[in-house]
Amino acid sequence: MAEKNTSTIGFEKQIWEAACVLRGNMDASEYKSVVLGLIFLKYISDRFEAKHRELVKEGGGFEEDRDEYTAENIFFVPEKARWPVIAAGAHRPEVGALIDEAMGAIEKENRRLEGILPKNFARPELDKRRLGEVVDLFTNIQMVEHGSSKDILGRTYEYCLSKFAEQEGKLAGEFYTPACVVRTLVEVLQPFSGRVYDPCCGSGGMFVQSAKFIENHSGNINALSIFGQDSNPTTWKMAQMNLAIRGIEANLGKFSADTFFNDCHPQLKADFILANPPFNLSGWGQDKLLGDMRWQYGTPPAGNANFAWLQHMIWHLAPGGRIGMVLANGSLSSQSGGEGEIRKNIICADLVDCIVAMPTQLFYTTQIPVSLWFLAKNKKQKGKTLFIDARKLGTMVSRKLRELTSEDIGRIASTYNAFAAGTLEDEKGFCAVATTQEIERQDYILTPGRYVGIEEQEEDGEPFQEKMARLTAELSELFQKSHELEGEIRRQLGGMGYEV
Repeated sequence: MAEKNTSTIGFEKQIWEAACVLRGNMDASEYKSVVLGLIFLKYISDRFEAKHRELVKEGGGFEEDRDEYTAENIFFVPEKARWPVIAAGAHRPEVGALIDEAMGAIEKENRRLEGILPKNFARPELDKRRLGEVVDLFTNIQMVEHGSSKDILGRTYEYCLSKFAEQEGKLAGEFYTPACVVRTLVEVLQPFSGRVYDPCCGSGGMFVQSAKFIENHSGNINALSIFGQDSNPTTWKMAQMNLAIRGIEANLGKFSADTFFNDCHPQLKADFILANPPFNLSGWGQDKLLGDMRWQYGTPPAGNANFAWLQHMIWHLAPGGRIGMVLANGSLSSQSGGEGEIRKNIICADLVDCIVAMPTQLFYTTQIPVSLWFLAKNKKQKGKTLFIDARKLGTMVSRKLRELTSEDIGRIASTYNAFAAGTLEDEKGFCAVATTQEIERQDYILTPGRYVGIEEQEEDGEPFQEKMARLTAELSELFQKSHELEGEIRRQLGGMGYEV
């Protein structure tokens, strides 16, 4: 019973605190792979052991038959890589080498994991005494119980990702998008089935939230086909582990690769595209991609890849497909480098379905204000775009960080659903529907504040003449008090020999 409790009352926090003990003199980016690697190793070992016990109980002698495990999407773990072996060697000096060997053995047995697992536990700067203590912590908490393993380990992996993002600052933008931002994209797009694509997938958060959406709505995760890629080798490996922990099959390419120059899915036409590309990326290689077939609406400027990402996604969109992506607010109104003309062409092609201005302080990595862009090849409301100003939503969870609550996300999603159904009424200061002609009159600028206006103030019921009489009386009283204070200050200064 104690084990079950620890998995639900702060197991994630325990693991994180253990990670902090392990850190020593290492940078967050270095010990990230150590902690996430251990979580992964314990997870696949526990899943294997659970199935192993099941097969032993059956008595057919198939407990070491690799096919019995792979048939159920369970990684086969060779004997020397199983957690009891790791746990037994936790307090030996060679514990790091033991874990490295375990990782290598697992990769050898499971082609899907080849070259992905971290094998850096034996390095001198990693304190082996502390590493042994963390292994003990993992040993004392059973991670697989009654089918909840994916949730427990997935939560832990996600929690640690968010904490690493907090510690790494700007570098974290390469792998982590806040869960509330991803949930907003997913709740609006509602990817129940089809091909889901993220061309800059980081640690795989878009896919994880899509899977959670399916589970929360009693759908079938196998109805989704997942495609992605990322240019950072470390991040790409983190995504592979993150998805494997959750039992999500995905095609992230055979290796990490630059999306613009080495598209891993050149023939893909996706039903849903979710992405948080790097904001305002410069030096992305525009000069080598002039005339590229993806630039249907204009060549993106060399100094900013925002509209390169956007057009890459439009190119990969199926005839009825939809996009949900995060972009810096500058993309809503910029005219530099031909961006205004590209935006105009995309609007005139009737692709822009909805724009959501997001609150500040949602990201660990940047203070740049952002918006969510939703595009569709076959909009339900032709010739119309929904604008939502969500800048006042969210709750501060720390001095620096804001999160959207479930209610906030639900409000945005239900507003979009009402728009798609044709039943939405404009709400001053929050949402408005604009025609393409109205957007043209605004010079094709997509800033929601231009369309939603200012929130109406509630009338207090006090007649104007009475209100003015009351306010002027209050003002007169304040003036009188200020004169009294002025006289007192003059007297005090005069007493000290200073005349004013």
